[in-house]
Amino acid sequence: MAGALNLSSTLFFRQLPGTKTQKTSISIRATSQQSESSSTSTSVGTKQDENLGFSSSSSSFSPPPNFKPPEPKRFGVRPDKIWDVLGASLSLIFRLGTGVFVSGYSASLVPKNEFPPDKYALEIAGYKVKETSKLGPRPKKPIEIYEFESCPFCRKVREIVAVLDLDILFYPCPRNGPNFRPKVAQMGGKQQFPYMVDPNTGVAMYESDEIIKYLVQNYGDGNVPLLLSLGLLTTLTEGFAMIGRLGRGSIYKPSKLPPAPLEIWAYEGSPFCKLVREVLVELELPHLVRCCARGSPKRQELYEKAGNFQVPYLDDPNTGVRMFESAEIVEYLQATYAL
Repeated sequence: MAGALNLSSTLFFRQLPGTKTQKTSISIRATSQQSESSSTSTSVGTKQDENLGFSSSSSSFSPPPNFKPPEPKRFGVRPDKIWDVLGASLSLIFRLGTGVFVSGYSASLVPKNEFPPDKYALEIAGYKVKETSKLGPRPKKPIEIYEFESCPFCRKVREIVAVLDLDILFYPCPRNGPNFRPKVAQMGGKQQFPYMVDPNTGVAMYESDEIIKYLVQNYGDGNVPLLLSLGLLTTLTEGFAMIGRLGRGSIYKPSKLPPAPLEIWAYEGSPFCKLVREVLVELELPHLVRCCARGSPKRQELYEKAGNFQVPYLDDPNTGVRMFESAEIVEYLQATYAL
């Protein structure tokens, strides 16, 4: 007998106005879960998506000396990162959890002995939480978004990406970044963010609200969530959500540009993912985000891939490193790519 309790997280929907660009950012930790096999993965075996436009050579990149990926710690916070995580968690209050759940999310409790042992699920008092969602059409190629972390307009777009459960190739554009800011000016005629390019349709556009409308019409049910459709109020709360991490993820730090984009399993509603994203943006490292907010089928994919579900999870095709734990991922990125 399944499903004693049915919890339904409703994403409220309406239509949307218009916006501009710029400022600061943050967010809350993704959940974790394991079954029988909990594993940390390491190197060897680079891979790459040929549609992403990066060269295949990775000979100049290697993990730091004596590097060993850490064991995943469920719901653990390293003592020296407590304040960082708390600051990144403020967005949950100001944004009321937008970006934590995918579209059409619902959950039910199923007795543990009736739940398939090879499926990912949270466990609560002898029950498993079965999570489902209702997703729209899936793009064949990752959508490209040029943006930076500490911008309220960019954050709006990242939230809808999490709600729609889309995989996005992010090209970070921190202030003074030498690579992708100039590229946006070449492609669109001005340095304004976010800027979206959809290789599936050939559409390219500025303006966060227009991007949101486009994404829900093409990859959702056509409705914009209420908390993303309140015009100035949405923009203000997006700005307030970034107070705890003021200025992080906005200014370029000299780095080595890798031949292939890094792959990160994450979602906008997680403060742990936020800390990693800040560094990816500051180092101007292109990264493919595999969105996996609550209700995403990609949670099961990661569970099967890594033997555990916890985010952020980094898969770096340039070095072969695969790892959990946000604090250690940040240290790895700085040791491998910062100059």
